[in-house]
This record gives sequence, structure tokens and C-alpha cells, in this order.
Amino acid sequence: MAIDVAGTTVLITGASAGLGVEFAHRFAARGANLVLVARRADRLEALATELRVAHGITVTVLPADLAAPGVGATLHRELTGRDITVTSLINNAGFGTHGAFVDEDLERVTSEIQLNIATLVELTHTFLPDLLTGRGALVNIASTASFQPTPGMAVYGASKAFVLNFTEALWAEARGSGLTVLAVCPGPTRTEFFDVVGSEDAAVGRMQTATQVVDTAFRALDRRNAPPTVVSGLPNWVSSISTRFATRRLGALISGRLLGDVRMKSAANRPSTSAV
Repeated sequence: MAIDVAGTTVLITGASAGLGVEFAHRFAARGANLVLVARRADRLEALATELRVAHGITVTVLPADLAAPGVGATLHRELTGRDITVTSLINNAGFGTHGAFVDEDLERVTSEIQLNIATLVELTHTFLPDLLTGRGALVNIASTASFQPTPGMAVYGASKAFVLNFTEALWAEARGSGLTVLAVCPGPTRTEFFDVVGSEDAAVGRMQTATQVVDTAFRALDRRNAPPTVVSGLPNWVSSISTRFATRRLGALISGRLLGDVRMKSAANRPSTSAV
């Protein structure tokens, strides 16, 4: 039984590229009106025009820095002022960093936590009362990095582990409400993610396309009793299951090796930061 979103409004974050664009096309094809949110207004406007022409839907573009605290309340206030009620939310925006944690820029890491965790929680909490008025969906993009420690991407993996556990808890809380709650766990995907990360060492295994990942999401959404979590791609599913049979120590070591065997240098071997 396909999820019925025709005539409803779906808000998609990170809608200017990758999975966000693919989700927009898929929901538009099902007759949903859209609210597209990301930083790059030009890309959002181009996508909105394309979708309006192709599907005859209403598309609202709201450029925003989703890593800014309080953005959820700002977006909700703007949409309320336009008499728009969101009944499905796709929390897709996020980014990762790669390298030894000690060498990472703290401001960037803090922004990563804000976007991947705090903004996702804020958007979910802010829009959830509206989502519960219909029979829509709350989709949070987690990752195969959710299932084990990820040395070399310590903050990213931890943030996605939060998303996975948070979403599965909400799935249990939402049972019987009519709202479908789903965590989608992609593996490496051909999007701009690795441009932002700055290294393809973070790509483990064969990359999927955004279309394949969104196909997986919609197969789950269309089920009468949707599961709390789906992993996109059979190899990724096998990898996620295998973590149950490894100790935490072994899981961290294997994951670290796959992500480039990033190591911290001892103080004696680190470059001096003292003034010359």
C-alpha cells in the first residue's frame, strides 16, 4: 500500500543536491507540494521551477543556514505565516569531516554536531505536532556509520548513531498515530558528501546512487507496517548486521582500517604551534 501524500506538504532539508533532490522528485511525482530548504537559493529555485512545470505542484523555497541554532522555529514561523502546514518531514541535511579528531577544526566540528543532531532534533520537535495531524512521514537520514565507531570520522559516526537511536525511539512512540517514522541508512553514495568531507578515504565499498537510496526509502514507506530502519544496498545491510557479532574493540579497529587507518600523533611527533 503506497503512502498517500498527494495534496499534502512535504518539507525536505538539504534539498539543493544529492538525496534531497531525489526525494523532491519522488514526492513531487506523487502529487505532494514541497517546501525546499538549503543554503543555495539558486539551486533551490531551479529545482522548484522544474518540479512546478513537470508536476503542477506548489513548491515553496526557503533558503536557510540549517546549521544555525533556532532555524527550526524560524522556518515554522515563516510557514505558519503563509498558512502552510507540513505533514511530512525529510531530515536529509548533514555533513561529515574526516581525519584524526585532534587535528579537526573545532568550529567546523561544532557546526557538524549542530546540523546533524541539534537542528534535526529541533526541526522534528517543532514540526511533529503538525506531522501528527495527518498520515505522512518523518524520515531521518542516518548512515551505515551509525552501527559502529568510525575512527577517522569520529564525530560523524557518533552523530549518525544518535540519529538512528533517536529515530527508532520515535518510531516506537508514534505507533498507532498514523505517522510513519523511518531511519534511512545509506552507505557511500554518489552525492556531494565526499566533496564536503574533503577525502574519498571515507568511502567504503561500492557507491550507490541517490536514486537507489531513495528507492529503498520508498519501498519501506510503502509497506503497511514500515520498519523503523532500512539499510540501502545488500552489501551495506550485511555489513550492518555483521557489527552485531564483533566486539566493540574489534568493530572500532576494523572500521578505522577501512576509513584510512587515521591515527593521532603523539605530542612529540606533532608539528609545533609555538610562535617563531
